[in-house]
Amino acid sequence: MKKYVCGVCGYVYDPVKGDTANGVAPGTAFESLPADWVCPECGVGKDEFSAQD
Repeated sequence: MKKYVCGVCGYVYDPVKGDTANGVAPGTAFESLPADWVCPECGVGKDEFSAQD
């Protein structure tokens, strides 16, 4: 699974780790995140993230 980086603050969403602080279990692909999920660092939506090479 690909990692995704926030274009605003640089936070990297790693699907292996998930976002347990916000209820996202480890192993959750970025595409499977809830539509209302936001960056835990700066609060922007998923549309501000891009796949990391």
